[in-house]
Amino acid sequence: MALTDIEEEDGGKKKSGLIVTIAIVAVLSAIAGGGGWVVGGMIAPQVKQPEVAKVENPDAKDEKEGEDGEAVVRANVVALEPITTNLSYPSDNWIRVEVSLVFNDEPDNKLADRIHQDILAYLRTVSLQQIEGPRGFQYLREDLRERVKLRSEGRVNELLLRTFVIE
Repeated sequence: MALTDIEEEDGGKKKSGLIVTIAIVAVLSAIAGGGGWVVGGMIAPQVKQPEVAKVENPDAKDEKEGEDGEAVVRANVVALEPITTNLSYPSDNWIRVEVSLVFNDEPDNKLADRIHQDILAYLRTVSLQQIEGPRGFQYLREDLRERVKLRSEGRVNELLLRTFVIE
């Protein structure tokens, strides 16, 4: 009978020791998590959320960037419709590009439409191997900028690639 009493006492000690260990680990984890959150809040930079830019004067050429880094509203930027087409080789791969044009002065919608069609025609002649990798992407950007400058006869200052997706 003496052995069974000792075994019961050891089982009770093991259970209470396990509960104490779990409680200590839980408390230490909560303290470590809270401390990490506080230190992260102190170290992390305070980023202001950008406000939506409002155009008050539609005849304005440009609005300068604000002191807080607010978005710049430019009246001479024209966002073209997304261009989606298949590549020349392999023909089952598709490309989707969103482009914006920065005009030197007043934007011309007819010219923007012609440039849109020219970019579409050019992308249909490109193969996947030509635009593969960062160097191929750089060559594509340079080719598109050159075509836009030639088509616009210098009236378009810059071509901005907003999205570029190949499927």
